[in-house]
Amino acid sequence: MSTSSPRIGWIGTGRMGAAMAGRLARAGYDVTVWNRTRAKAEPLGELGAKVADSIADLRDLDIVFTMVSAAADLEQVLTGEGGLITSDGPLPGCVVDTSTVSLDTSAAMRAACAERGVAFLAAPVSGNGKVVRAGKLSLVVSGPQDSFEKAKPVLEELGKGATWVGDGDVSRLVKIAHNLMLGVVTQCLAEITVLCEKGGVSRHAFLEFLNDSVMGSTFTRYKSPAFVNLDFSPTFTPLLLRKDFDLGFALAHDLDVPMPVCAATAAAVQASVSQDRNEEDFAILLAVQAANSGLALSSEDVAVDDGLTPPRED
Repeated sequence: MSTSSPRIGWIGTGRMGAAMAGRLARAGYDVTVWNRTRAKAEPLGELGAKVADSIADLRDLDIVFTMVSAAADLEQVLTGEGGLITSDGPLPGCVVDTSTVSLDTSAAMRAACAERGVAFLAAPVSGNGKVVRAGKLSLVVSGPQDSFEKAKPVLEELGKGATWVGDGDVSRLVKIAHNLMLGVVTQCLAEITVLCEKGGVSRHAFLEFLNDSVMGSTFTRYKSPAFVNLDFSPTFTPLLLRKDFDLGFALAHDLDVPMPVCAATAAAVQASVSQDRNEEDFAILLAVQAANSGLALSSEDVAVDDGLTPPRED
């Protein structure tokens, strides 16, 4: 790593944030991390990252990433008491927010950064912790193109690519559209998998065929182990998916875009939330669909390739 490489700050080391900051630390970047619960950040110290006691310790760095759960969290870490850009002293050159928040929140944080002379890139991501570790994370970025070009080498270290889609906060629209499709594809996959199983076809056989066909995708292959073996360890919860559908419908209203397929899917997502299974993965759409179809599911206990795990070397 060149001595001229930017010094990186990272705010938010949950499942996603820790995996992403860990990639930068492993790549040799000078990384300083902060998390509200310090214990969640400390494992990154084993990778060479510095663990900060306060957000103030990140203010003099070149690029500071944020990865938080909700709009209120982003507002707090940037502009709340003790926030990143509230000092009269040195401030970072660029803030890169990788969270999924509304366009309004993103625009407000962009304006707050601009007032202090700090560039702001909205860079929501597609993937989860396992996708990050496999090097397959993708980012969609909007904001000043010159700031994007400066940050691009760091962004590309996080996964397989970063796509600049324009000025302002249009990347938020792209990410919300992405997550609408995420829900629609998962619900469709749940429906057709239950249809085949109720007709006598095992889930693993159906999904093996589907994944090898032109209809298969990286995503359907990745979700197949959860569908086959009913492992609903959370990567993305129904509550978070419902939040993104709410954001998507607000945008559709403002832009006068009818979304009947998304509306039907939103009802299925709400059904999973209403069953209070909100600590599980949104793949429980399969279980909800099965229950609605009078089908009792059990794990098929079959090893299924998720398309992300590298083959074992004997």
